[in-house]
Amino acid sequence: MKHDIISLDQLEALYGQPGERALVKEIDHLNEDYQAFVRASPFVVLASVGPEGLDCSPKGDPAGFVQIIDSRTLIVPDRPGNNRLDNLRNIIVDPRVSLLFIIPGVGETLRVNGRATISADPALLARFEMRGKLPRSVILVKIERAYFHCSKAIVRSELWSASAQVARSSLPSPGAMHHRLSGGVVDGTAYDRELPQRTEAGLY
Repeated sequence: MKHDIISLDQLEALYGQPGERALVKEIDHLNEDYQAFVRASPFVVLASVGPEGLDCSPKGDPAGFVQIIDSRTLIVPDRPGNNRLDNLRNIIVDPRVSLLFIIPGVGETLRVNGRATISADPALLARFEMRGKLPRSVILVKIERAYFHCSKAIVRSELWSASAQVARSSLPSPGAMHHRLSGGVVDGTAYDRELPQRTEAGLY
């Protein structure tokens, strides 16, 4: 316990102050450079907070699927999922959200913090039609802070290196995990066999 960092003074004494460049890159909107990152990103992680805890949810679609309404407003489609609705439940009671935009092959990421609302406006849903289907809702994010993150984490993890890729077969399959979690009720072999078709059918 004597080594625990429990105060801001201790934290700042350990790490020091951020450099000037780390501070000036934070702005309250998306400038031209930051908008380019949003348009190129096919994958974003959306974090939220609520009375039952935190949630961090991946969102993916063709690059540019998060639409820029203006320099301070983004819209994220909510595609079909497991219907837990963790992020949406959180946003209803606490609008604070954070987004991390990731671009394949690029080391830098874009971080956006703001406040979100959920809309089922038909005109907004129509902007995100895919394969003749609409999302049930969209998440509108009013931007409060935006800044790019350097590539160190991506470089250290070798995330985009082909040599660092993990064989899927080296990890438990979704069916195997469901089988164990259900105490053997779920037929894991059947689940895995049907998963590709079920995934494709439920994308939109």
